[in-house]
Amino acid sequence: MFWQPWKLKLKNRISSLFKKKLPIQPFLPADTRVYCIGDIHGCNGLLQELLLEIRRELKNFNGRVVMVYLGDFIDRGPHSKEVIDTLLNNQPHDIETVYLRGNHEQVLLDCLNNPALISTWLNYGGLAALASYKVSVAKIPTKLQDLVQIQQQLKEKLPPSHYHFFINTRLSYSLGSYFFVHAGIYPGRSLTRQQPQDLLWIRDEFIQSTKYHEKIIVHGHTISTQPELLNNRIGIDTGAFCSGKLTCLVLESDQQRIL
Repeated sequence: MFWQPWKLKLKNRISSLFKKKLPIQPFLPADTRVYCIGDIHGCNGLLQELLLEIRRELKNFNGRVVMVYLGDFIDRGPHSKEVIDTLLNNQPHDIETVYLRGNHEQVLLDCLNNPALISTWLNYGGLAALASYKVSVAKIPTKLQDLVQIQQQLKEKLPPSHYHFFINTRLSYSLGSYFFVHAGIYPGRSLTRQQPQDLLWIRDEFIQSTKYHEKIIVHGHTISTQPELLNNRIGIDTGAFCSGKLTCLVLESDQQRIL
């Protein structure tokens, strides 16, 4: 029977809706290894220990190495400034590094433009970051004038190299069958159409979704007691600032393991 073009399109559309979407198979290009580090949150000691372990592993590997950091370098833990110093000064030149932006870095950048946001920042970890930069907060600020003074101190004491680090962080990174992002993605929306707000902040809609995405989503942001290696996503925020566990996901070929 001859199908009119619009009927054929409709039939194909209906078929695609009922076609079961299969999970994405893990894949990286040959001779490539990825080390992906979760939310550090000012835990510089844990970061340095992990970097030493990675260097020991790499003595026996000669391929391409990519280190992906999932953001939230600052706040909550005691050494935000020292974490950024470590990242800027201790990365081997023969390793590719990708620094993703977390919601905490976004808030710091927002506070540099709008002092009124600082009171909110202080409530979920910003006080620790300010202390690491030697910004004095003598009392809980209640007036805009107090917030402006804190903002001015931060602008004066934040090293230019740190500001450039924060402003140059990326929202996402893709390699092989993996899509790396801080918080997650909005399920059902193409990876090319994701909104920054979701990439930085999304939680329940993404975490609770069982949908298979275009790629395997590797993320932090939502704390779990153990790394979550699922078919549609891999979560590696194990709450370093409160658990003492900083997690690194190692990807190679079709293999996934936790360092």
